[in-house]
Amino acid sequence: MQIIDKNETSGRLPMPALIEALRSMFREGCEVPLRHAHTIDSGDPGSSGTFLIMPAWQPGKKLGLKTVSIYPGNRDRGLPGLHSTYMLFDARTGAPLVMLDGDTITSRRTAAASALAAQYLSRPDASTLLLVGTGQVAAAIPQAYSAVRPVKRVLVWNIREESAKRLVAQLKLEGYDAEHIADLEAAVAQADIVSCATLSTVPLIKGKWLRPGMHLDLIGGFKPTMRESDDDCYVGTSVFVDTEEALIKAGDLLEPIKAGVFRKEWVRAQLAQLCLGQHAGRQSADEITVFKAVGNALEDLAAACLAMQSDS
Repeated sequence: MQIIDKNETSGRLPMPALIEALRSMFREGCEVPLRHAHTIDSGDPGSSGTFLIMPAWQPGKKLGLKTVSIYPGNRDRGLPGLHSTYMLFDARTGAPLVMLDGDTITSRRTAAASALAAQYLSRPDASTLLLVGTGQVAAAIPQAYSAVRPVKRVLVWNIREESAKRLVAQLKLEGYDAEHIADLEAAVAQADIVSCATLSTVPLIKGKWLRPGMHLDLIGGFKPTMRESDDDCYVGTSVFVDTEEALIKAGDLLEPIKAGVFRKEWVRAQLAQLCLGQHAGRQSADEITVFKAVGNALEDLAAACLAMQSDS
């Protein structure tokens, strides 16, 4: 069995190719059981982790399995909040083929799926991107969006300003006109696209801040207790999701539904429907679009297959 480290995994997943691999997989489809999620006692008072098991396969082709451990308290230890592994098997025989760096698979496919959705939902001339969050996923988002939109300026906000400043420095080295903005409302006012990739449990983005023509991308929260947006973000906006699972697990949707300001049937389309041309996406220049994703094992499988193809 081949083992591919973090740097090589990243090198095998260039954003333009990865976005197209995701589009193809959403069109083809694959078997994706609901993920297993387990709460793990970390041994520290008041602190716990989440362990996810995410399988996916295409009959007669490839079978993939990702494990993810998410420990929000790790930021106080100076450690990443997320660790994962990815195994790819031959679906015909069950033979293991390759082990890839799961963190890289997760961050790059999440950013690529965000950009794929934005290709249908954001304005074609969107050039100013606001990143809310500074983790591995957030760091990959500008590169992903640059593959589908003319992104030149990147604003960065994070609850920890030092982290935001570090990411700004990195983005400048990558050639972006990057800037840290401490006032989140002021940052939203300047953005064409707002992309949130945090583990927040309280709303960060307020609906009253959104302007006509904006695209709001919510890809950090994946549990009912997590929220990156308030209820007003779902009033008078066009809401799209990555998969139906978002309506089961995302606090960003469950809370507005509970409050009576949004209904499940108001979701315009899922990402697969956009990729298949069953929904055109953005309908007008003034429309405010919202994309809520919780992630899907289909995306991991697409990324892993692309990484393996790069070796052939």
